[in-house]
Amino acid sequence: MGAARPGRPARAVPHPDGGDRHRRRRRAGALLAHRRPGGARRPVDRDRRGGAAPGQGERRVTTASPRTKGGYADTDWGRVHYLINGDSGPWIALFHESPLSSRVYERVLPLLGRSARAVAFDTPGYGASDPPPGPDFEIPDYAGMLAQAAAGIGMARPVLGGVHTGASLAIATAAHLPAAGLVLSGVPLFDADERADFLANWTPPAPVDGTGSQFAWAVERYLRIWGADVPPDMLHLAVTELMRVAGRYEWGYRAAFRYDPSDALAAADVPVLLLDAEFDMLAAKDALAMELARDARLTVLPGLPGQPHLRSPDRYASALLEFVRERTTTKEGR
Repeated sequence: MGAARPGRPARAVPHPDGGDRHRRRRRAGALLAHRRPGGARRPVDRDRRGGAAPGQGERRVTTASPRTKGGYADTDWGRVHYLINGDSGPWIALFHESPLSSRVYERVLPLLGRSARAVAFDTPGYGASDPPPGPDFEIPDYAGMLAQAAAGIGMARPVLGGVHTGASLAIATAAHLPAAGLVLSGVPLFDADERADFLANWTPPAPVDGTGSQFAWAVERYLRIWGADVPPDMLHLAVTELMRVAGRYEWGYRAAFRYDPSDALAAADVPVLLLDAEFDMLAAKDALAMELARDARLTVLPGLPGQPHLRSPDRYASALLEFVRERTTTKEGR
């Protein structure tokens, strides 16, 4: 679920900070509207010069930023790969959409790392993480392994964030790892018909052969689901990450399509920030997510067709950090 589809649900007038805001708090079963402004391996340095993940219309940050490092944490399924930026401050854990990797956060991590310890994980079976033992594991199983990896590198009360499949992983991981909050972009709150359609049609086999037709297939796939105007570097990232796992790219996808995050989202006793692109394919699910979450707010990044972390890393990181700082200040003030 890393796609954008046409369809433009109505949104509020943008705030001056570049995002629309809505908030709803639920107490004692009632919905009340309320508006308001184990073990890790040693990380190794990763030189990101010339290897940044793509964005659209974004100026490359030229001020000094912490260096992003890479490492592995051991879990019951093997090694989970992660990227980390920042040496102090609150913890942030980020989970990516299927079938990509932590590379989608490469431009976000240095922005977060100036005032937090930000970690982007490769979901088991994607990126450089070892795969599950087989294709039939569910999102809570994946979340359990990611919680093991987070604990293995010393994470304590992180804010958990994710996009599409990553949003479901963040919600499910909160059941395994005490969290300070959730930041969700495109929560897959599918109804039964939508779920059946995705399971039947979204993950056809990749046509791997000796002529390289799999590459043309992957390019066509992302031009179709992300839009013909997708920036070339962003398209390259998506295609290369898909090709890394072409033989099992559907594993995490299908786990996400089988999983209904409704109950877990309703049970999560932490504040929730819905941080969405205006025209994301799952933007229409934001209203339901607001009703389900006990304490939720919505920030919309106007004009984006999807992939807010890739297309507008500055705005994405700024909104996320504002939420993290508030959670840290609130916690320390208690």
